[in-house]
Amino acid sequence: MSKPIVKCPTCEKQQEWDSSNQFRPFCSERCKQIDLGAWANEEYQIPESKSASDYSSAETEEHVDRDGAIPPTTH
Repeated sequence: MSKPIVKCPTCEKQQEWDSSNQFRPFCSERCKQIDLGAWANEEYQIPESKSASDYSSAETEEHVDRDGAIPPTTH
């Protein structure tokens, strides 16, 4: 049975997926270190979903929560 061919996530070099490669899924220590540096520099980020506060501004007094608009309070 042949081993699957995969691309290195950093340099995209084609390689066999082999347990003898201690740097899997990378092709080399260099590519592993480049990827680690990218993580350290926060180059990889999962985008956040927008919340209600992302759509509000100081110019409007509209308040929104999960259940809808917040009714005005009477004093």
